[in-house]
Amino acid sequence: MGQDYSTITVEKRGEVDWLTLDRPDSLNAISLRMVEELNDYFGRLYNDGSVRVVVMRGAGKAFCAGLDIKERSEDRGEIPFGGGFGFQGYLADVYLKMRRCPQPILALVHGAACGGGFAFALASDIRIAGESARMNSAFIKLGLSSCDMGVSYFLPRLVGQSLASELMLTGRFITAQRALAANLVSEVVPDDQLESAAQGWIDDLLAASPMGLRMTKEGLQMATDAGSLEAAMAIENRNQIMTSASPNFHEGMTAFLEKRRPDYTPD
Repeated sequence: MGQDYSTITVEKRGEVDWLTLDRPDSLNAISLRMVEELNDYFGRLYNDGSVRVVVMRGAGKAFCAGLDIKERSEDRGEIPFGGGFGFQGYLADVYLKMRRCPQPILALVHGAACGGGFAFALASDIRIAGESARMNSAFIKLGLSSCDMGVSYFLPRLVGQSLASELMLTGRFITAQRALAANLVSEVVPDDQLESAAQGWIDDLLAASPMGLRMTKEGLQMATDAGSLEAAMAIENRNQIMTSASPNFHEGMTAFLEKRRPDYTPD
């Protein structure tokens, strides 16, 4: 499929991909075509060393309103993907690939981020909210379980069991300011300042060495599920041995001592 996308756009700005969900007339609702394209995009990232950071955002008035219910109600055909779970598994694969890709994902959330759209934000590594952001676990409003698309995994790890229970059992919206207070988002800015606010985070992310950035995302994720301190430290030791063997380690140390920005090369 490559870059022949119709529901998302990917703008390359140096080492940063700006990924925009691009179905504004439907509040960027998740269609089958969007699932196909996101699976393709995130699947390709794993072996793409030219991309170091991904910024994910929505076109128009919202980040993502969740599943395109109209499309799904009209098309009940089986999807021959997703580990035998049809469309359910096919969409779930997107979130798995978001976590598997080594590039940090910075989500810029404005307007509605509901259901699967909420899960896109949760599966990202850092979230910045526009003042209009309203997020909810919409699945339970449709007669489904709120345990869907990784939400039952991501949300309690981000905000704790109590708030996760509140949001998932009721489907209530969490506003930008409450999300900030709960550490669900890192910053709240006016909607029209989201892109400029993102640049400071991008600059900090790109100040890391390429391998250091990738291995920090990987190590943090593995440590979150580690069975013991020893297991977490084993991953840390492995990562430090590998990063210290790179010429970028010497460059990073030299730049620190010389009080300048490092000039890293691809690992």
